[in-house]
Amino acid sequence: MYTTRSLYTRANYEVNQTTLWKMLSEDQCEEIFMTVLELLERTGAEVKNKEALEIFEKAGCWVDGNRVRIPTALSEWAVRTVPSRITLCNRNGKRALSLETTNVYYGPGQGNGQILDPVTGEIRKPLKADIVNTAIICDSLKNIDFAMNNGLPSDVAPAMAEVHAFEALVSNTTKPIVQNVENVAQAQAIVDIAAAIAGGLRELQKNPFVALYIATEGTLVHSDETLAKVIFAAKNGIPFVYNTKLVAGDTAPATPAGALVVAVADVLVGILLAQLVRQGAPVIGGGFFTIEDKANGIKPLGAPEVELMGTGFANVMRYLRIPNFGFAGATDGKLSDAQMGLEAAFSILHAGLSGTNLIHGCGLLEYGLTGSLELIVMGDEVMGMTRRMMKGVEVDEERLARGVIDAVQPGGHYLGEEHTMKFFRSEFWWPTLMNRNRIDDWIAKGAKSMGQRVKEKTLDILKNHRPDKLAEDKLAEIKAIVAKAEAAIE
Repeated sequence: MYTTRSLYTRANYEVNQTTLWKMLSEDQCEEIFMTVLELLERTGAEVKNKEALEIFEKAGCWVDGNRVRIPTALSEWAVRTVPSRITLCNRNGKRALSLETTNVYYGPGQGNGQILDPVTGEIRKPLKADIVNTAIICDSLKNIDFAMNNGLPSDVAPAMAEVHAFEALVSNTTKPIVQNVENVAQAQAIVDIAAAIAGGLRELQKNPFVALYIATEGTLVHSDETLAKVIFAAKNGIPFVYNTKLVAGDTAPATPAGALVVAVADVLVGILLAQLVRQGAPVIGGGFFTIEDKANGIKPLGAPEVELMGTGFANVMRYLRIPNFGFAGATDGKLSDAQMGLEAAFSILHAGLSGTNLIHGCGLLEYGLTGSLELIVMGDEVMGMTRRMMKGVEVDEERLARGVIDAVQPGGHYLGEEHTMKFFRSEFWWPTLMNRNRIDDWIAKGAKSMGQRVKEKTLDILKNHRPDKLAEDKLAEIKAIVAKAEAAIE
């Protein structure tokens, strides 16, 4: 039996609780923010929604046609007013994700027009059944914290694809959902579905399990439909991501600092509008960055600049105390190979260490064209490793093990110690896919590659995992809402 010293208190004792990659200092974040304020006041943004123009002008912005210049005081007010933390619940109304400080949560990507079939290996268009499978995979993996569709179903009316995707997700996972919406009609149908499950709009506002994903056009241009969605979300008190997508050297300056200025300015336009519509409207600032690979005519997702600028964006959002949304876990590779593993792992690690709150994109192959359930499964393993690294080294009296070291004495071992039995599971990370067998044991088990093990685990989840189902009356209510929306949305 080991003993410890009595508890004591040390003055001015500093603790590094976790590993953290902080690229920008407080002063650099402030300089970026000051530049954003100047840009919005002097240059402004293009606003193409009539209602938004009226709201901005009434609040004191300078409106000239579609150009809106925003006084610095208004931008600063919006930053102070938007919530510094947002809680997303699970489908049962229990708190699941606390989007605050540097809390990190991972999920898949969305919007891809192809999928890699996990059974046949063919690349084809997604079906609604594939979105069901995505939900099942997300529901089963402990390091996947929220769900997105990983592909738009092609076997439904195109104008209803996002609504059907949400129905497939919410019916097959209890985890929070980030759902893209293309227009207000889709947003209304999705909120109606979520409210039916929650027990009404008010209950959904209190315990939201869905955040709407609203993508802005970038480059300080905000379309009619985009801002209509912002106004809708704010009026209904539903959390939403306002996400800007920028290509450094094309739709944004080539320098990371310049790209960050444009990104933050874009996001602040959406945040200000939301706060003017409903003070305290919950907004998650989103930034996705890439570069132009002119040699191949693509915008890569595995490039280091994706995470370099993404980390800078997370740092600025943290400085402003605004929950943030980023990107990681994707690859420019086309199949389960070393490139897929390297690009996905590096980005998952870096995005996690940056403290980005909501990290989407895991499961996207071929610079975002193709979704892969296998990549989500492999990404879950990398997320587990990353979280262990982020946990860092806890230092307290019990973990310092003074008494244990003294009891064992030099040259002894710790295998039979009570201290070892207590801590070996919580202090060590244990793989589910990475192979640690001796080579003879590995050969005896079929000498399977990582890709084979990932495929087997993916298929096993799809075959055997059974998510908690919604009650039959709720399913019937959802189907009625979808049918009504289908008749109304052309």
